[in-house]
Amino acid sequence: MSIIKKELYKKIVKIIKDYETIVLARHISPDPDAIASQIALRDSIRLTFPEKKVYAVGAGVHKFKYLGNLDKVDVNELENALLIVLDVPNFIRVDGIAGLKYQAILKIDHHPAEDIIGDVDWTDEAMSSTCEMIADLIMNTKLVMDQKIAENLYIGMVFDSDRFLLQNTSRETFKTVYELLTVSNIDFIPLYNNLYERSFIEEKFRAFIINHLKISENNFGFIYVSAEDLKKYNVESTIVSNQVNDFYFIKELICWMFVVYDERNDIYKANIRSRGPVINEVASKYNGGGHKFASGCRSKDYKTMEDLAKDLDEACCQYISEENI
Repeated sequence: MSIIKKELYKKIVKIIKDYETIVLARHISPDPDAIASQIALRDSIRLTFPEKKVYAVGAGVHKFKYLGNLDKVDVNELENALLIVLDVPNFIRVDGIAGLKYQAILKIDHHPAEDIIGDVDWTDEAMSSTCEMIADLIMNTKLVMDQKIAENLYIGMVFDSDRFLLQNTSRETFKTVYELLTVSNIDFIPLYNNLYERSFIEEKFRAFIINHLKISENNFGFIYVSAEDLKKYNVESTIVSNQVNDFYFIKELICWMFVVYDERNDIYKANIRSRGPVINEVASKYNGGGHKFASGCRSKDYKTMEDLAKDLDEACCQYISEENI
């Protein structure tokens, strides 16, 4: 481990030591990496410093209940807190901290930097996941790890790297996985059931997506899933985002966007993936963002989604031209 990283880890542990009240938050509509990193770090801090008040906040997702419970706490009643922000680079997408009176921010994230700048800031786009970062942190400091923490971190790493198939996977990723499995001795095979087990209805819905996905001459794929479509297949809007990674190895696609209407919150949600064109810069034009090849966007206006789709299609056209595909 480099001297720079050692110093960074010392700063992270010190700022955690300095605060009696700690609130951990992540992005809205969380995926397993976001929730797993949040719960794993919370539980590690609790085991290491039992006297501290440590809370993981934000809306839960029933599908990810197996990762652990979030805390039901009124953040307005907390004062002089350390806010730990995980897996999110911008304040507009942080869930559950409205009214929180925090004194400092510790940020740990693998997205490109935006407006959140931590008093202690660990932003590293080279990492496959926030869970990889938390695993590396815990294993190289005095923070405590138990088997459940190790399991959650492994799940988050597997999910965000799509089983180590995506471009964000590095040699360091595999090194961290090896060390995690070595120190924890977890049985990782059963953990895949929680990530990949699906109902027959979900598979029928995936067939619906395949049959209705429109692919442009620039190899851009687009589908809009309405509230009526969700009701027809008796699935929740989160199912759409869970299936977007299934399309990485379709030859005719270099970029694709799934848009779903969330009737409960009256908002359109876009999940975007790419096998070439950089998409987070396009998404940021519409108050979205994320990684170069995995991004998202939300809007109350469907026209925003149409405009975003046009820009993504143009990005595909430009990529094909530049790469001589």
